[in-house]
Amino acid sequence: MLQTTHVYVFNSKGQILLGMKKRWFGMGNRNGFGGKNHEGETIIQTALRELSEEAWIILQENQVEKVGILHFFYAANPNRNQDVHIFSWIYNGNFKETEEMNPQWRDIESIPYNHMREDDSIWLPKLIKKQTPFDMTFMFNEEGKLAEYF
Repeated sequence: MLQTTHVYVFNSKGQILLGMKKRWFGMGNRNGFGGKNHEGETIIQTALRELSEEAWIILQENQVEKVGILHFFYAANPNRNQDVHIFSWIYNGNFKETEEMNPQWRDIESIPYNHMREDDSIWLPKLIKKQTPFDMTFMFNEEGKLAEYF
């Protein structure tokens, strides 16, 4: 099972920083910042490395909080099954667009769920409402559509 991360950054104005994916899996969608765990890294080191690579945000381990875990199972491609460790933090500093992501602040009331993964509208409100920690499982059918969750 792949071990991956996502970091969701909020500012003191109550906005969320979402990146528009410019390449690879999820291209064209908005998302948090994250990716696959590399050998020898702790999961928090993965989260911080990915945040740095995708948005040029440098945080320390004591500046992020693990708020949940999501388990994804894909009937059509079990090699993509993964645990996604979700981290969050309040951040008011600078960020930059990278080759992979175009970060933008979004008001919580106008999160573009129609330009995100279909599961995001289910679990992201839990993070926003601070209903943490959460542990959820998502099952995708042969066509890649969400079949069930719990």
